Amino acid sequence: MKYYSRLSVLALLAVAPFCSFAQEKVVPIKYGDMDQWVTRKIHESGIIGGETKLLYEIAPMQEIEGNVAYKNMGGSPWGTSNVMAKVMGIVKTNTSVFKEKRWNGYCARLETRIESVKVLGLVNITVVAAGSIFLGDMQEPITSTKGAEKNLNWGIPFTQKPKALRYDYKVKMSGEKDRIRLTGFSKKGVVKGQDCAITIFYLQKRVEDADGNITAKRVGTMILKYDKDSDGWVNDATYEILYGDITSHPSYDPELMGLKVTGFARNSKGENVEVNETGWATPDENPTHMMLQFSSSHGGAFIGSPGNTLWIDNVKLVY
Repeated sequence: MKYYSRLSVLALLAVAPFCSFAQEKVVPIKYGDMDQWVTRKIHESGIIGGETKLLYEIAPMQEIEGNVAYKNMGGSPWGTSNVMAKVMGIVKTNTSVFKEKRWNGYCARLETRIESVKVLGLVNITVVAAGSIFLGDMQEPITSTKGAEKNLNWGIPFTQKPKALRYDYKVKMSGEKDRIRLTGFSKKGVVKGQDCAITIFYLQKRVEDADGNITAKRVGTMILKYDKDSDGWVNDATYEILYGDITSHPSYDPELMGLKVTGFARNSKGENVEVNETGWATPDENPTHMMLQFSSSHGGAFIGSPGNTLWIDNVKLVY
């Protein structure tokens, strides 16, 4: 097994890839070997060039021709940041996740890129788009960059308590010391601090009230950032999941790991609502949902450094 040589991991949870688990049981996450991909052929509007763009989704291999809204296929739990947008009647795509050959199969390549659509008198939007894959799904088409995160359903039902997350990865940084912000509605801004690739893993115990609002207790936590190039592929990197209240743990970073609103999830009414974390679960409580995201940038929507790239393969849970 190859471990970090030039890689700096921030917010490392007690773990490190040097951790080993006696009598471990390793369970792959479905389609986490990244060997099966759907290829979508989307035809962008003629007014912006009419090109046919390829969008890649993690699911059983097939090709889909035409501007069809995508829903997770073949029981795949994976969503991606690759989306079809239809803004003011104009069809545009974003591709920031790519399938890439690795050995006899494939891996996922996540890139931070700039996407723009400009039509004189109609629309002029330029955004920073990070590449990300996550457990959940994306509701298409995206109709505006404003509030686009509401289309994301992050997390899947899950009731177990694994010891660790394991995967293969490779990292290439942009080399920029600061990030940029491009939201589509304002001029380019500078965000101080280097962009990092990031892995976010939460286990939550969620509760929905009569109005469809979702609150959650945090059951398990594993978050880390990569800020340097890796020395090629790092295989079987293994990171421990911490359970319960971790605020007294030596590696606890309140800004990175603290309780928060963890994005959007679909409630029983079919609406995407924010998930508000209200406290830490006790160590004996079981989760209802697992949340996992790999991203080429860490600063949130429309913030990043173009060129940041993260490769991911063979995602597994260790018991």
